[in-house]
Amino acid sequence: MKFRHTPLASSLALLLACATGVLAQQPGPQRLTLKDAIALALKNNLGVLVAGTRVDEVQGTRERQLAQLLPHASGDALANLQNRNLQAAGIIFPGLPVVVGPFSYYDFRLFANQSLVDRQAYHAWKASQSQEQAAKLDYQDTRDLVVRQTASLYLQAQYAWAEVQATESRVVTSQALEKLARDQRANGLATGVDVLRAQVQLARDQQNLLVAKDSYQTSLLEFESFLGLKPGSLLELAEQLQFHRVPLPGLDQALPLALRARSDYRSLAAQRQMLIEQQKSSHARYYPKFSLGGDYGALGRNFGTMPGIGEIQGTLSITLFDRDRNGERRELESRLERLNRQTEDLARGIEEELRKAMLDLDSTEQQVKVTDAALVLAQQELKLAEDRFRNGVGDNIEVITAQDALAAAQDDRIAALARHADARMALARALGASEKGYEQYLPQP
Repeated sequence: MKFRHTPLASSLALLLACATGVLAQQPGPQRLTLKDAIALALKNNLGVLVAGTRVDEVQGTRERQLAQLLPHASGDALANLQNRNLQAAGIIFPGLPVVVGPFSYYDFRLFANQSLVDRQAYHAWKASQSQEQAAKLDYQDTRDLVVRQTASLYLQAQYAWAEVQATESRVVTSQALEKLARDQRANGLATGVDVLRAQVQLARDQQNLLVAKDSYQTSLLEFESFLGLKPGSLLELAEQLQFHRVPLPGLDQALPLALRARSDYRSLAAQRQMLIEQQKSSHARYYPKFSLGGDYGALGRNFGTMPGIGEIQGTLSITLFDRDRNGERRELESRLERLNRQTEDLARGIEEELRKAMLDLDSTEQQVKVTDAALVLAQQELKLAEDRFRNGVGDNIEVITAQDALAAAQDDRIAALARHADARMALARALGASEKGYEQYLPQP
């Protein structure tokens, strides 16, 4: 049969070629490693962006406080046209006019002032330095928390994907066993009830697969939102859930290292130093302040005759009474006491996090070993039950029971792997190594 070349056929061929080209140009799913996800989160997450603006803000505060200790200079240019009431000034003579003028003059002047002794401004500047350091540490702590949250969401997606894979394997097994039940019935070795049981099991596994896929897509949507991506972006996890053993550190060595590394703990120490400097600044309100200032310029009635004039003066200022200082002192003492209590509580919290992470890591490692062994046994049980049913020794109740046992063993193993991975990242967070050292707690490629 010959194909006739017609205009309609040409149009269909052209449309098919265009459609093929469009499909070929569509981007595929973006494969995302945990490292890539963390980089995206640190770039786009709102918490990181807000914390960065706070650093910029306190840097501006520090510059303003430093400006109080630096020279101040300004310039004025004045052109004046005026008249004077002599009687208002007390100048009264016969024949002297009441108002004289108008007359004009010009004044060009540069002013400069330098604070030489100002302990209050000096300690306020030192306090702003500590405030800046605290803000930078808060920013780093925010980044560490985002790393921890990103790892948790990535792990959640890995867990959901592992459930999808496990459920898909159960559907394949159920399809094979349902066919086996039909074949056995056809050979007179099974009953209709056996076939019905296999079909029910297959339907249940198919339903579980739909639920698992929905959970996986939901976890990806949540992950995309956290990463600052457009909802519905094509994401694909490049790393699967797997076991990675991490040696447990000794608590006596780990706790001091954690206190030195944790940005949130170091931030409280910087805030405490800021309050101490503010207390010194408050106390220095009664100290003498000495500044040196002066000006120089030209003054005259016309530009041709404007002699240079100027002055230099020193100013000593002493506060004799200022009731506000008492209120400020009580305010700072209360803030310092509150901060000390927060620091003590955080130190206890870090130790608690560290102990729990170490306990969880050890426990989940043992859980992974147990679930690995249980999974092997469940697979053997299903194989034996299938062989018994295939040989007509029994019905498929044993097969269905073994399928349920295998599904439970798979779920237990996936959950154990997820708990172990979460315990690894929890230990990284407790040790203060979330951003800089998290990679050593991940499976190596």
